[in-house]
Amino acid sequence: MKKLILSVGILSLSVFAYAQKSEVAEAKKAWDLFQAMNQAQNLKKNLENLNKGIAHTDLAIAHEKTKNSVEPWALRASMASAVALLDTINTSNSIAKQKIAEEAIVKATELDKKGEQKDNIANAKINIANAIQTRAIKAYEKKDFATAFKIFTEITEKNPTDTGMYLNAGVSAKQAGNYAGAVKNFKKVVSLNGADSKNLMLETVNIELVNLKDTTAALASIDEALKKFPDDPDFVGTQTDIYIVRGEIEKSQASLNKLIAKDPNKAIYQFLLGETYYKQALNVQTERVKLDTKKVKEYNALTAKMTALIDKSLPYYKKSQELDPKAIHTLEALKQVYGFKNDTKNYEETKKLLDALQKK
Repeated sequence: MKKLILSVGILSLSVFAYAQKSEVAEAKKAWDLFQAMNQAQNLKKNLENLNKGIAHTDLAIAHEKTKNSVEPWALRASMASAVALLDTINTSNSIAKQKIAEEAIVKATELDKKGEQKDNIANAKINIANAIQTRAIKAYEKKDFATAFKIFTEITEKNPTDTGMYLNAGVSAKQAGNYAGAVKNFKKVVSLNGADSKNLMLETVNIELVNLKDTTAALASIDEALKKFPDDPDFVGTQTDIYIVRGEIEKSQASLNKLIAKDPNKAIYQFLLGETYYKQALNVQTERVKLDTKKVKEYNALTAKMTALIDKSLPYYKKSQELDPKAIHTLEALKQVYGFKNDTKNYEETKKLLDALQKK
């Protein structure tokens, strides 16, 4: 009788172990069916099939006989990640399945000593990445820019070398009014040598100037940019404008004179040096306009100061025009200077050159 009881006990354990192995087989069957039929079936049917497969892995990973087998964990990762990617209607379910998939990937990777499931694990990771990206794009399209920024940031945390996702995060941040977030992500793209780095740095500087109103941060960004794009006229020009606005003309002129000493035939540097004087003259003119007309002495003093600054700008504009005769911005500046000085002859000649270029 004892033998019979023992035999029955052994039989029961064998049947139960077999039942657990069959859970793995059923999970695999569900996954194979999904792979074969997912294009032909609607979303509801695909999700039902995948959820059944995940339920089979629930049982398989809970039992002693199969919980440390790599296959059920790899299947779980595959199916849960597929749901995360496919379910674009129920965001909560997509995120929940993503979490299940991520946990399964960790366990499958730990158990896959021979690398038998490496392709399935890799595909599950791709599904998760695509699922997150889909949610981000969906949020952006709905103009929920704050959520889009949050999700794109999540992607960059998972893949810290993906310049495209840093760019998306930056654009979303800017649209959401998170200007600091935009600057941080645009600079990250540049640090990783991403595409269009120069324009992203120019955009960064523009955000710092226009949105953050932080000229100190903008100058620091320009210094960063000039290390990557040495002597670039766009950054040098913006730097010049900032120095002029801040009243730090000497710094601007010192910087430009160094550049001119290094490359005296660079027309843009000559032009910008002329700008340091001419824009000061415009500031004096603004000051003069505000002056009480009865203050003749002060008015004349400001006029003399303005004229002296314009006279100082002229040689640099002329040199710039000599080096680059077709530069419209230089001809425009010269026309304004000659107009102020009532130099009709040079004004008309410059205007003819400018009109001819603008017709082309």
